Amino acid sequence: QVQLVESGGGLVQAGASLRLSCAASGRTFFGYRMGWFRQAPGKEREFVAAIRWMGGTTSYADSVKGRFTVSRDSANNMVYLQMNSLKPEDTGIYYCATQHLSRSVYDYWGQGTQVTVSP
Repeated sequence: QVQLVESGGGLVQAGASLRLSCAASGRTFFGYRMGWFRQAPGKEREFVAAIRWMGGTTSYADSVKGRFTVSRDSANNMVYLQMNSLKPEDTGIYYCATQHLSRSVYDYWGQGTQVTVSP
């Protein structure tokens, strides 16, 4: 059974940094993309960043480009989201998810970790 467990969220002031972690287990992730999503109160969940397990190709939402960096540690099945220059609009619950490269949907999701950025 695939398990994704996020950690690293918290309350910070605008301009600060946080690093989120996602511990992945239950399968080998070659052939998968690992994504980060977030959901703010009253808003729909939105894509933040993703990384291909093989090769490490990354993609980002325009709103976080230049501030966030996604990375993975293949040896330890970990995915990270380094968030710098945080803004109040980055506030939300951040989720880690997996997507097989042959599919268009993310199939497994973690429980999320709360990030709150105060002005």
